Amino acid sequence: MTDELLVVRSQLGERAALAELVARWRVPVWTYVRRMLDAERADDVSQEVWLAVVRGLPRLREPARFAPWLFTIARRSVADRLRSQYAWEGEELAAGDVVAGDPVEAMVDRAELISALSGLPVLEREILVLFYLEDLSVEDCAQICQVPAGTVKSRLNRARRLLREHLEERGYRP
Repeated sequence: MTDELLVVRSQLGERAALAELVARWRVPVWTYVRRMLDAERADDVSQEVWLAVVRGLPRLREPARFAPWLFTIARRSVADRLRSQYAWEGEELAAGDVVAGDPVEAMVDRAELISALSGLPVLEREILVLFYLEDLSVEDCAQICQVPAGTVKSRLNRARRLLREHLEERGYRP
């Protein structure tokens, strides 16, 4: 059954169709959120995303565009959480507290790649995650991020360059 059909059936009140949509998209949404935030906040933000989906699904006018709509909600939820975190950290720094960084191991493995991703600016990290890890098209990424396709392409180019530089600094040579 396609996502489009599941969305329409969910909009008509069929709980099993909604459960199928959630089951199908739960892991990709959580993975996206986890790659943008730390593990502690990923669960909370993922729940916020699904709450927003359940509330907004009856108003979705283009059921065939469910995936970009879903990731747009996820992106907004991540951005809201990051905004609140930065505001809180700013208040904490103003009070004179020191934020300590975690040491990063020198090995290039999955942990190193995740670390490298988390070291990228948010816009570039987001584009890499959406395009490469969530396997969305440039057009879908553009819709989710509300920018032109050319901007997505330039962010992808910059993100790849920054990631390569970050890995090379740690001794990885392609």
